[in-house]
Amino acid sequence: MNAVPVPAAARPYRHGLVLGKFYPPHAGHHHLVRTALAQCDRLTVLVCAASVESVPLADRVAWMREAHPEAEVVGAVDDHPVDLHDAAVWEAHMEVFRTAVPEPVDAVFTSESYGTELARRFGAAEVCVDPDRTTYPVSATAVRKDPVGCWDFLGPGVRAALTRRVVVLGAESTGTTTLSRALAAHYRARGGVWSGTGWVPEYGRTYSEEKLAALRTADPGADWTQVEFTSEEFTVIARHQDADEEQAARDGSPVLVCDTDSFATAIWHERYLGAPAPEVAALADRTPRHLYLLTDHEGVPFEDDGLRDAPHLRPWMTARFREELERTDRRFLLLTGSPEERLHAAVTAVDGLLAKGWHFTDPLPERR
Repeated sequence: MNAVPVPAAARPYRHGLVLGKFYPPHAGHHHLVRTALAQCDRLTVLVCAASVESVPLADRVAWMREAHPEAEVVGAVDDHPVDLHDAAVWEAHMEVFRTAVPEPVDAVFTSESYGTELARRFGAAEVCVDPDRTTYPVSATAVRKDPVGCWDFLGPGVRAALTRRVVVLGAESTGTTTLSRALAAHYRARGGVWSGTGWVPEYGRTYSEEKLAALRTADPGADWTQVEFTSEEFTVIARHQDADEEQAARDGSPVLVCDTDSFATAIWHERYLGAPAPEVAALADRTPRHLYLLTDHEGVPFEDDGLRDAPHLRPWMTARFREELERTDRRFLLLTGSPEERLHAAVTAVDGLLAKGWHFTDPLPERR
C-alpha cells in the first residue's frame, strides 16, 4: 500500500526525519519513508550503521537513495552501545544524529518504541507509522534470519546483493548453454519465490553473431575463421555480460544462473588473442560469484554451429579454466558424465550452496 500523495501546501511538516539501521532495508522501511514524504516538504533519511555489522553503510545508503530519490539520504557510523534507559548513552547517540542532520527537525517518523524519546530530544513531533507491522509483516531481523522467506519484501538492490550467483562455463561445445538453461528451469519449477529464477545468456555469442553478420555484408562467403577480435572488444563483452547479470539479479529469485561471466571472458581472451586480459580480469573481481560449474569436454561430441572452429583446443580450455579457478580460489565443481548426470550434480551443488544460508553479523545488543 502506497502513501496517498498530499499537496505541498497541505503538508503539515517542513522537515521530517526517518532514522534507522536499514540492516537491510525492506518494504516496511520503504512504507515508512513514503508515508513521511507525503507529509513533509523535505525529508531526511538517516542511515546509522555499527562497525560490527556486515552490510556496508555505503550499500545501505545507496539502496535507500535508489528507492527514495525525493528524500535526502545520509549515513553515519554509530558504535555507541544500545541502552534506551541510559541518558548518557542517549546523548552519545544524539551527538551522532545531530552531526549528520544539523538542521531543525519538525517531525520524527518511526515504527519503533523509542520514537517518543527520539522525537522529544529532537524537539519534534512524533509520527508513529504502523508499529504492529500490519501493512508489511516483515522486519530487518526476520530478513537477516531468513532472506528467502522475506524475498518478496526486498528491493532490487538488496536482492542483487543477496542473490547466489552460479556460473556455468566451459570449452566450446561442452553443453554450457544446455546445462545452464536446464538448471534455471529446475529452480523455476519449484514455484513460489523460486519461480523468478533468472538465466543470463552469453552476450559474447550474440556479439560474435553480429560480427560474423557484419563481415558477411561485405563478403557473403565469409565464415567464422575470418572473424578477428581486438582486446578492447573483450572488455566490451565483459562489461555487457556483467550488466546483464546485475539486472537479472535485481529481478530474480535467491539464485541466478549465468551462462558464462566476465571471469570466463578473460580466458576466452587468451584463447583468441594468446595473451592475458588484465582489464577483463579486473572486472571479474568486482562482483562475487558463489559457485562455478565447469563442463568437461570429455564425453561431449564437438558440434560446429558456425561459430566454432577449434575442437583440438577443448582440452586446453578445460585445463585453463580449472587452473584459473583454482589459482583464484573460486568455488567450483567439474561436471562430467551424461547431461542428466551433470544436471543432477549441478542441482546438488547449488542446493548445498543455498543450504549454507546467508550470514549477517549481529547488530550491537540492547542493554536490558
